[in-house]
Amino acid sequence: MDGHRALLFTPAGPGGTVVVQTRRGALVQDRWPDLVAAAAEQLPHGLVLDGELVVWDAEEGRLSFQALQRRAAARARGAAGLAARWPAYFVAFDVLQLDGEELLRRPYRDRRTQLEKLFTDRALTAPWTLCPMTTDLAKAREWLETWTDVSGVEGLVIKPLTSRYLAGYRGWTKIRRRDTTEAIIGAVTGTLTRPGLLVLGRLDQAGRLRAVGRTVPLRPDTSRQVGEHLAAAGPGHPFEGVRFASAWGSRDVLDVVLVRPDLVAEVSADRAVDLGVFRHPLRFQRIRLDVSAGDVPPFGQGSAAAAG
Repeated sequence: MDGHRALLFTPAGPGGTVVVQTRRGALVQDRWPDLVAAAAEQLPHGLVLDGELVVWDAEEGRLSFQALQRRAAARARGAAGLAARWPAYFVAFDVLQLDGEELLRRPYRDRRTQLEKLFTDRALTAPWTLCPMTTDLAKAREWLETWTDVSGVEGLVIKPLTSRYLAGYRGWTKIRRRDTTEAIIGAVTGTLTRPGLLVLGRLDQAGRLRAVGRTVPLRPDTSRQVGEHLAAAGPGHPFEGVRFASAWGSRDVLDVVLVRPDLVAEVSADRAVDLGVFRHPLRFQRIRLDVSAGDVPPFGQGSAAAAG
């Protein structure tokens, strides 16, 4: 999901402060005044919820990771204005304390029951959302295929029903939906004959190549096959002077070699797409010699779009 993992604490009694804590332990409740106010009004004292902070962009009709980042980086004085524009929601998937009683050692089955009861007893609605859960394999498969059509919903998380809550330890498995799609190879790391990974782009409405993501490192045999089709870039390449981060949000920069942007790669991508850019590395599938750069989905379309 296009969100930020967070813990939400309500005070032990009247007059206390609602606390929002990030995965890394930072206290950020000043950036989420709408959630703090809703928690003080709607949630019981002595509660700790584990979940995901998300922002819904009503104009775009989708979850917005960009708006979420804007809110997460806001200073206190600007937080109220951003909250009015982009309200936050808390998707709860676990309860760690209820009525002041710690639940960490209880199996997830029991904690889930308590979480569902909390939502029912309090009749909680927005900004509180209960993350759906099922033990039905067929239903889980259906969710993976249908719910991930919503921009920002990437897949499923599988948890053992008997597991205790272990802070700092991921005792579950994440399954992301992946789709195949096409993009234009604009640059590579390594050399033309032995590329390490591919930097990919798509043409915008003006016909200019815009970067959309990078692949994971290529296997040696795949690298040789791709290298047979690469050609050095000529003058005026659209990526000239562009710096490519080694990962989303990283300050490390890739050392790239620009290539002639006429070779199309088929890649496997998950559903994490933000303003036309894939946030996670893509998996190279094959070279599409039967597809031209003009046949590739235009910049701004998601991972489900594919050339014929």
